[in-house]
Amino acid sequence: MPRRRIPRTGPVLTAVALAALPAIAFVAPAQAVASAPPPAATASAAPVGFVNLPSSPLPTDRTPHRITVTYRNPSSVDRTVAPQILVESPDKGPFLVTSDIRLELLGSDGRWRTVPLGSQTGTLFTGLTTAKIVLHGHHTLTEHYRLTVLAPAHGTVEPRIALYS
Repeated sequence: MPRRRIPRTGPVLTAVALAALPAIAFVAPAQAVASAPPPAATASAAPVGFVNLPSSPLPTDRTPHRITVTYRNPSSVDRTVAPQILVESPDKGPFLVTSDIRLELLGSDGRWRTVPLGSQTGTLFTGLTTAKIVLHGHHTLTEHYRLTVLAPAHGTVEPRIALYS
């Protein structure tokens, strides 16, 4: 059965929408109205744009490879951003699954921590919700990742920054 590729923003927006469903589904209508955030806070739930960073081929040698994600806030005002790593499968497959790679993030304590990956239509991706940070005006965000291919696979590594209003 042929598979249809979705745009890159699809997995992210779908994940954000699905993450909100359980909270909405289990709140009584009267409570939902009483505790609803102001409209400005609701608007910032989904990214308003992305800054694509240079992509590279997925390494195939099964050794850890470092990926550095760097973004400078060009504005003088604070901005909420979230780094994200996408790993795209080849257009004609075979499609990647989460067990094909291991992605780790270097913590502020110097330890590597495994980053959970989502998967949709051959695209593996890191979540945005837990990666959100407020980046002060004219400051730079730098995150260090380590990617290891665990099974024979081909694809493209595409880091990017999600921008929020």
